[in-house]
Amino acid sequence: MTFSSANHPVGIIGGTGLTTLSGLEIIGQQQVDTAWGSPSAGLVEGRLGDQPVIFLSRHGNPHRIPPHQVNYRANIQALFEAGVRTVVGVNAVGGIHRDMGPAHIVIPDQIIDYTWGRPSTFFEGELDEVTHIDFTWPYDGDARQILTDAAGGSGAPFSDFGVYGATQGPRLETAAEIRRLERDGCDLVGMTGMPEAVLAAELGMRYVCLGLVVNWAAGKSEHIITMAEIEEAIEKGMSGVKSILEISMAGLGELTPLSRSS
Repeated sequence: MTFSSANHPVGIIGGTGLTTLSGLEIIGQQQVDTAWGSPSAGLVEGRLGDQPVIFLSRHGNPHRIPPHQVNYRANIQALFEAGVRTVVGVNAVGGIHRDMGPAHIVIPDQIIDYTWGRPSTFFEGELDEVTHIDFTWPYDGDARQILTDAAGGSGAPFSDFGVYGATQGPRLETAAEIRRLERDGCDLVGMTGMPEAVLAAELGMRYVCLGLVVNWAAGKSEHIITMAEIEEAIEKGMSGVKSILEISMAGLGELTPLSRSS
């Protein structure tokens, strides 16, 4: 894919509730393969305003790939090869923090990985040398600030902090597991935050999470979690997510690539 704009295209990885973007002017769609296999869906090339965008549906379109079977390496590699150097991962999450209830938007600043068995690095196999990357700050600070500013202008309820606890899925957590995550410092819980974030970091891409709380985490309300509750929160909160994306696109597109990925 090529773009006439001097800006790199911004990558948007959509999760539950965001398989398409209504404001996206679609230019084309391409099925691609990578050294790590095929991504979850075709890459949708388009524009949001004047900014080139490449949209990828994390769970496929239709929504069919569970969190633990997403080919995260192929997804990130495909976006990188398409010229993306800044990625917004849109995630549906459960709220643990008392202020992060359904339909609340969160731009987290940290993550704890509780997943297991997922291919989680590009640095394996026949390597010339062992590579360790710094992952102190899993989300890019400049991109987070742009999203935070956009959220402030959107009118949507949001938090500009949060520790994302990434769990294995596809089942939801027990109340005891959520109490453990809370003791560990987690403010929200989801199933797709890792290894997506670290794979982007390994390729030197700017990565930021835009989370939509779709339910209280287990034990944080007096009722069991239902799909009806989740769907209601998605319907209520997704307009805010889309507004933030639209407002932030130009600024995200102006970010310079990190030096190690140029």
